[in-house]
Amino acid sequence: MVQDNDIDDSGGPRRIYSAPALEKGFNVIELLAESPHGLTISEIASRLGLSISEIFRVIMVMERRAWLRKGPGDRFRVTHRVLDLAFRATPAEELSVVAAPVMHELSQRIGQSCHLVVRNEDHGLVILRQESPGPTGLSVKVGSSLSLEKSSSGHVLLAFAAKATLVTAETQLRLETVRAQGYEMMDSARTLGVTDISYPVFGFDGHVAAALTVPFLKLIDGTQTVDRDEARDYLARAAARISAGLGGPEAKA
Repeated sequence: MVQDNDIDDSGGPRRIYSAPALEKGFNVIELLAESPHGLTISEIASRLGLSISEIFRVIMVMERRAWLRKGPGDRFRVTHRVLDLAFRATPAEELSVVAAPVMHELSQRIGQSCHLVVRNEDHGLVILRQESPGPTGLSVKVGSSLSLEKSSSGHVLLAFAAKATLVTAETQLRLETVRAQGYEMMDSARTLGVTDISYPVFGFDGHVAAALTVPFLKLIDGTQTVDRDEARDYLARAAARISAGLGGPEAKA
């Protein structure tokens, strides 16, 4: 049976090329990406259905090239080199350079953390975050994968995407609301008591480049100086500034 990814742009069968060693390397990275505590060579071989001799040289080369690092217990983990190359090879680097100072200023002003999310295939990917300046805050780790249909950031990325994505009828109705109001604000799908607020960031081509999101945490000790609606206003302006810095149209604040 011919799979969808075996069809080329003309609708004909795609020619399949084989590079076994390269595919093993990719498989190792994808496996270790789901294993934050690392795996030994024997565990990697077992999970990939290979013998140790089949994978040993690949792992040694990847370690020498600094794609992998061996830690305690001879467990291998993916290094930050993967993230560094991804940033330099995609628009993520420029986006991060433009967004970083704006996000720092935003967090200082509202006393909340914020993060920047881009679309990566069928999910969202956190590429930059700014911690809350206060003693208490909630932040999302860089590299975290987010559901497009269940997260505030995902709703923004889907709502303002150039091409429609197949979603449930319920989600589609929500996306129409997000497009109409220009942002998303919803209870966090992961953390009780947190309201996620997201605004689109547009690139020079006018297409949505990212979602700028604040996981708003309400404090009860009287130290909070900016409420949720004020934080949303500041977030809107920050997203507009980043859009302008990328050469795109400013999002409506």
